[in-house]
Parts: sequence; structure tokens; C-alpha cells
Amino acid sequence: MKDYVVQLASSVRDEVLAAQNRLDSRLVRGHSPGGDAQFGLDDVAEAAVWKHVVDGGVPVAVYSEDRGLQLHGAAPEYLLVVDPIDGTRPAVAGLESATVSVAVARMSDRPRIADVEHALLMEMRTGAYLYGERGADAVTAHGYDRPVPSLTTTTDLSRMFWSLEFNGHPAHLMTDAYGHLIDRSANTGGVFVFNSATYSISRLLTGQLDAYVDIGNRLLRDDPGLLPEFERVGNGRVLHLFPYDIAAAVFLAEQAGAVITDGYGEPLGNTALTDLSVDNQRSCVAASNPELHKALLEGIRWRA
Repeated sequence: MKDYVVQLASSVRDEVLAAQNRLDSRLVRGHSPGGDAQFGLDDVAEAAVWKHVVDGGVPVAVYSEDRGLQLHGAAPEYLLVVDPIDGTRPAVAGLESATVSVAVARMSDRPRIADVEHALLMEMRTGAYLYGERGADAVTAHGYDRPVPSLTTTTDLSRMFWSLEFNGHPAHLMTDAYGHLIDRSANTGGVFVFNSATYSISRLLTGQLDAYVDIGNRLLRDDPGLLPEFERVGNGRVLHLFPYDIAAAVFLAEQAGAVITDGYGEPLGNTALTDLSVDNQRSCVAASNPELHKALLEGIRWRA
């Protein structure tokens, strides 16, 4: 399975990099089933996924951001949950914070993140990747210039290097919730917005970040009256973390020893892999160690 998913991600990466200079990449041509804006590069990446699946000849089911569930062959044993470009906006801009994300679970009536058996995150810019499989002792890293995984030991909120999310999130709600943490850490640590959950979480494994926070879904669950605000900035839809955004990253983070939960501190394993409904969307607080994770949960100011 490792060779299969590495080749799949490499095929997507090759097609995307080749298309960056020939497409009007910033043209929004529509929206995904979940409501997120889709760019020209998304079409290229989605097509590359399906071509690899068809050419590979292996019966599999594929659930992707734009095309939903597709079956190749009869009675596939495995489900591939693929975000062909997690971080489309950085990819369109030619920045490095974009990945190909692939999680693999056995087919069932309701496959969940907890059922993932293989996971891969490949960096679009460099081709470096993180791979893990159930039963293995560690995450496999390829293409990095230092030992990976290498989690940090930072526990001080004022010293942490962390990323947060704004896409589909009213900015004033986010700053209400953790603006004080931004103020506290922006100078003596570092605050980043990468527009990619998988890239952000993968930076914990590379030791470049200490934490990643996206609590938009937590705020909406605490106060359903905020729904119009989230729909306003999501072009009429709620755009929180979908299962394809985090399935591979959660598996790899847990396998590497990071602490990753929803915004309540609860495990993400029960998240269904093929459900885009608001009820199945998630928040996320990830940290390189339990002490920092606890400090983040306690430090974020909930409105409820």
C-alpha cells in the first residue's frame, strides 16, 4: 500500500507543478460539494487522482474533495480519502504550504478516522513526505534534510510557534477567541496562517511548529446563533474542517506522539470519513506535547 499511495501523490504533484505555469490558476471555476471554492489547479489534481486509480487497475473506492465517492472495480476492499491539494491557495500562489493528503481505510458502512490504516502527506513544492501505517512503530519520513519526526518540547504559550485558520471563519470571532494568544506569542514566538491544515499539522512532526489551532467549529457548536456569521464568510456554507482535511494528518500526528483533538479536547477518531455535514465537521487543537496542548485548551477563550 505504501508504494501505491506514494505513487498516487507523486502523480498528483507532477501534474499540479506542470500546470501551474499554463493555467489561469487563480480563476475560481466553482465550488466543491462541501462549499469550498475550487480553482483551476483543483481540476488538474482531481483528474490526476482518478487517472492513477484507473491506470493502477486495483479495485478501490476514492473519496475526494471535489468528486465525492467514486468506485473503481467491483467490491473494493479499501477506501482512499484524498485531498489532492490541501492548501490550494498557497499552491496557486506558488508558496510551499500545500500537500497531497491520502488516508486509507477498509470499506465499511461508516468508515471513520479511527479506521485509517495507512496515511501519507506529501509536500507539493518539495516532494518530501510523511507516511505511516497501522502496526508500524514510527512514521516514515522521506526527503527532509533533518531527522523527522522530531517533536518540540515547548510548553510556554508565549514562546510557541503555531498556526491558525481563517478561511471560512469570521476574523473577529477568531481574534475574540485567541487574539490574546496571538499578542502573547507573536514577538517571542511565531504566529502563522498557512491555509492548510495538513501542512500545519505536519510542521509539528518536522519540529518547525509547536501547535496548530482551528476552533471555528467549536465556537459554532457552543453558540449555534453564530451560523449566519459563518455562512456569510463561507459564501452561504459552513467551511470548517472536513474529514478529508484531517484524516491523514490525525493518523500521522498520533503515530508520531503529538496530541491532537477537537476543540473540546476529545479524540477525532469517530469522525466519519465520507460525511461533509456540519455535524461531522470538526475543530482541532494539535500540540507537540501534552503540557502545551493542555495550556492551549485552557488559554483559548470560549464565548459560551
